[in-house]
Amino acid sequence: MIGKICKRLGLALTAIASVIAPPVQAAQPQRIVAVGDLHGDFDAWREIALKAHIINAKGRWAGGSTTLVQMGDIVDREPDSLKIIRQLMKLQKEAPRAGGRVVVLVGNHEAMNMTGDLRYVTPGEYAAFANANSGRVRERVYEASKAAIAAAYRAQSPAMTDDAIHAAWLAQNPLGKLEHQAGWSPTGEFGRWTIANRAVARVGDTLFVHGGISVRYAGIPVDEINRRVTAALKAQDGAPDSILYDPYGPLWYRGLISRDYNAATEAQAPKQPSPTPAAAYPSIDEELATALRSTGARRLVIAHTPRLAGIEISHDGRLVRIDTGISRFYGGKLSYLEINGSQLVPHDFDRSNSPQRRP
Repeated sequence: MIGKICKRLGLALTAIASVIAPPVQAAQPQRIVAVGDLHGDFDAWREIALKAHIINAKGRWAGGSTTLVQMGDIVDREPDSLKIIRQLMKLQKEAPRAGGRVVVLVGNHEAMNMTGDLRYVTPGEYAAFANANSGRVRERVYEASKAAIAAAYRAQSPAMTDDAIHAAWLAQNPLGKLEHQAGWSPTGEFGRWTIANRAVARVGDTLFVHGGISVRYAGIPVDEINRRVTAALKAQDGAPDSILYDPYGPLWYRGLISRDYNAATEAQAPKQPSPTPAAAYPSIDEELATALRSTGARRLVIAHTPRLAGIEISHDGRLVRIDTGISRFYGGKLSYLEINGSQLVPHDFDRSNSPQRRP
């Protein structure tokens, strides 16, 4: 049965281990701290980083030789994405001076921001990009494209007046939105930063990826997956078959959590094609074993799908879910995963009621 499945998918599961040589294992860091989806909640991020002894009260690196892995989906849903990104950028520079390292993965929401899919960007996120010149810049952009803008609006509502079109366009483009889009372009500050990050990271004997590694990608070397994601980000490839939107790709895959594909795929991502029925796919255990065997990793850590009750370790420690709905948007547990050698230590705790001092 498995052989027929593999043939249908164009993958030989039983041959992957012999065809794909596992990458040389890097030295195991003394301590790894992994943090799941933050979705614009700076206070939650700061509280986690303090409890994990990653930063000090001034927001500077305090993790020593620790490797911090942030699993992607920093942006959207809450307004303080920019503050989190700025601090992670700073920590990426500070950590190596103390022998540490900061790895930030690409999540599906970073890819959405880069491809102009702004459904989950909050007004507060746009406002964070606004400056004293934003109003003038917005008016210049409007005047430069006034005829095209008017034509687009009147194609939908022919009776719209010039004043009504102007007001509607301003409402659709709040202050800071143009700067936000420029910043998330491939040549913008945050676009360049995202392109430089990876979709899949091997740290010691642990593989980290935002969504998951499906059987369709298990036979592809990690470096090649990252190369494809990088190329798609540079091209702002928002097509349904792009690796950035593939429901079986590293940014969106939920199949390692559930074989209920109505629940396991993103109901709010209409550009994704319908997934293959579960009956035509191997079991979660088989798929996980294939992904780990092909990469030589001991375990896979994933995020992307919130589990509000806390971190979940399953499959004899080979699969760890660490998206606990950290952001206020979800109201889940604050959490981080600590890896010390072969020991996995999940840390789940309630949000502090006291306000956080912001650096």
